[in-house]
Amino acid sequence: VFGRAQAVVTSTGMNTEFGKIAGAVQAMDEKKTPLSIKLDVFAKKLGIIIVGLCGIIFLLEIVEHGAGIEAVIEGFMTAIALAVSAVPEALPALVIVTLALGARDLAGRNAIIRRLASAETLGSTTVICADKTGTLSRGEMTVRKLYINNQIVDVSGIGYEPKGEFHASNLLINPQEDMHLTLLLRIGALCNDSNYDGKTIRGDSTEGALIVVAVKAQMNESVLRAQYPRVDELPFSSERKLMTTIHSTPKGRKIAYVKGAPEVIIKKCIHIIEDNTVNKFTADKKNEVLKNNESLASQAFRMLGMAYKDLPDNLQDFTEKIVENNLVFVGLEAMIDPPREEAAKAIAMCKQAGIRNVMITGDHKLTAMAIAKELGMMDDEHNIALTGAELEKLSDEEYDKIVDDVVVYARVSPMHKLKIVEALKKKGEIVAMTGDGVNDAPALKRADIGVAMGITGTDVSKEAADMILADDNYATLVNAVEGGRSIYDNIRKYIRFLLSCNFDELLVIGAWTIAGFPLPLLPIQILFINLVTDGPPAIALSVDPPAKDVMKRPPRNPKAGIFHGMFVFMLVSFLVQSAGSSICFAYGMFILNDYTKATTMTFLQVAFFELFVLWNCRSETQSVWRLGRDNLKNKFFVLSVVACFIFTLCLPYIPILSSAFHIVPLTITELGLVLSLSSLGLFILPELLFGKKFLRWT
Repeated sequence: VFGRAQAVVTSTGMNTEFGKIAGAVQAMDEKKTPLSIKLDVFAKKLGIIIVGLCGIIFLLEIVEHGAGIEAVIEGFMTAIALAVSAVPEALPALVIVTLALGARDLAGRNAIIRRLASAETLGSTTVICADKTGTLSRGEMTVRKLYINNQIVDVSGIGYEPKGEFHASNLLINPQEDMHLTLLLRIGALCNDSNYDGKTIRGDSTEGALIVVAVKAQMNESVLRAQYPRVDELPFSSERKLMTTIHSTPKGRKIAYVKGAPEVIIKKCIHIIEDNTVNKFTADKKNEVLKNNESLASQAFRMLGMAYKDLPDNLQDFTEKIVENNLVFVGLEAMIDPPREEAAKAIAMCKQAGIRNVMITGDHKLTAMAIAKELGMMDDEHNIALTGAELEKLSDEEYDKIVDDVVVYARVSPMHKLKIVEALKKKGEIVAMTGDGVNDAPALKRADIGVAMGITGTDVSKEAADMILADDNYATLVNAVEGGRSIYDNIRKYIRFLLSCNFDELLVIGAWTIAGFPLPLLPIQILFINLVTDGPPAIALSVDPPAKDVMKRPPRNPKAGIFHGMFVFMLVSFLVQSAGSSICFAYGMFILNDYTKATTMTFLQVAFFELFVLWNCRSETQSVWRLGRDNLKNKFFVLSVVACFIFTLCLPYIPILSSAFHIVPLTITELGLVLSLSSLGLFILPELLFGKKFLRWT
C-alpha cells in the first residue's frame, strides 16, 4: 500500500485482505520434505525385511532345540536381539541431531531455518528463483545518467553520498543554470515518498536515488517541499506503473508531476520540452526517446520517465483520467543497482553444482537481461527472458514447453511467482523461491523451500517461509544449499554404515543355526555391538565437514531412494564381514574346540570390523587411503572410534566385564587372526563400489 490517506477501519486481523492472504497460506497443506518421504519408504521396506528374517531365525531355533518353554524363550530372545541389532533405531535421533547441528551452522552463516527438515531439502534444490533487487543486487540505487534535450548527462558519485558532478559530452555543467535539468530533478524529488537525511534513505531505494541526485544539484529536499507543497496524489500501482503528485507552485498555480515506466509515460505524453520550449511530441520523437531508453536499459540501468501537466486552478477532482493524460515529457533518469560481487561467484558455484538460477524482477526486460548477463546467468543461446504480460498470454501448455529455458522474468507481479513455482514443480524440479512482500506468501508456501528476507521481508512472508536470509544476500542462500547437501550426505553415511554392518549378524546366526551349531553371537553381545560400536562413532558422522566436491556434483535425483548407488558397497561389506565372522567362529569351534573362545573371537571380529569399515563410509568417492589428512578433520569421530576400539579390546581382560558378556581372554595368535579379518573393512573401497549396479533395480 502506498500513499497517504485518512481511513475508516472496517475490519482487523484475519478479516483484512492481508489477513485473508495469511489465512490462505495457513490453510495450505503442509508439504512433506523429500527426506521424510524417502525415510518413510526406507523404513517400511526395512521393517518387512527384518521381521521376515528374524521370524525365520526364530523358527530355526525352535526346529533345532524343540518347542520347550526354555527353547522358545531363548529363540525369542535371539530373534529380538537380532531385530534390535538390525533395526537402525538411532536413525530418527541421528536425523534430528544432524538437522539441528546443520541448522545451527547455517544460522551462523545468516541463513535461519524455521522448519528443521528444510535444512536437508536445501541440498536437493534444482532451481533457485531469486528477486533481483537487494538479493542479487546491493539494493542501493544510484542515478548515473539523465536523458534530456536529445543528449545524455552523466552523473558521478557512489551510493547515497550527496556528492557528484554532472557532465554532458565530457563538459562539466551546472544544473542550477539549466532550467530543463532542474525541472527533471525537481519532478523526481517531489513525486516521491522517501526521505533523505544526508546519509541514509528512509523509504524506497529507487525514490531515494531520485532525491540524492537532486541534492547533488544543490536542490534541498525540505526547501523544495516547502516551495511546492503537495495538494494531492495518485499513488503508484503496479497496474498503472505510474505515480502522480499534485503541487501548488510558488506562483499559486497547480501542477502535476508524474514519474513511471518510460514506455507508459511516453504513451501518455503529447508534448515534449526541447531547449526549454514545449513542442509537439511526434511519433518520430517518441521512437527516438524509446530507442535511447532501450539502449540505456540494455546497459542494466533501471529507467524512469518524468513528465508534468499544468492543471486548471479550479480543478478539485484529481482522477487518473483527468490528470494522467496529455502530459509534457521532460526526460529520463537512469539508475543502477549494482550486482553483488558475491552473487556472481555464487551463481558460478550453482552452475558447477547443476543448479539453475532464475531472476525475478519488476525492472524493464532489457535491464533485467543486462544484469543477468553481468551475473553470468544468460550465457546460453537458448536462454529466454519473459515479461509478466508475455507470461499471462501463454497457455499452460505453451508455458510448460519453455519454462526450463526461462532465466529472467521481468515486469512481473507477486502473483506471477505462484504460477512460476507450480510450473517448475510440475517438471519435477525442487524449487527454492525468495520473496519479501505479503503477496509473495502463497508462492513461498508452495515452493519446496520458501526463502524470506530478514531485512526487507514482511511478517507474513517470514511466517510462510521455510528459511529467512538475515542479510538478504543471494550468496547466503547458495551457502545454505551447500550446507543442505552436507546434511544429506551425513545422513546417508550413517545409513550406509548401519546397513553394511548390521545384517551380517542375521546371516551368520541363521547359517550356523541351520547347520546345527549353537549361536555364534549371544544376545548380550549383539546388544553391546548395537549400542557401543554402532553408537558414538556412527553418530559422530553427523558432524563430518562437507566434502570438497559437494558443490561440484549435480543435484541428486528427487526420485532416487535414500540408499541409491550404495547397494554394491553394502553387499561387499556384508559378505566380507559375514565371511570373517564365520572364519572366527569356525576357528574357535573346530581348531580350538572351545565354544566360549569361538563366540569371543566372533564378537570381537564383528565389533572391530565395524570400527574399521566406518572409515570408508565417510565419502562416496574416496576411501580412507585417499582422504589423507582429511581423515582427522572430525575430531569427535576420531576420538569416539579410538575410545570404542580400546574399550572393546579391553573387555575380555576385565574379569567383571568378561563374565557379564560371556567372553574370555585371547592369545596373541587368536587376537591377530581377529584383527587381520577385521581390518579387511579398510579395503571396502567406495571409489570402486559406489554407483555400480549388481541388479537392475540397485
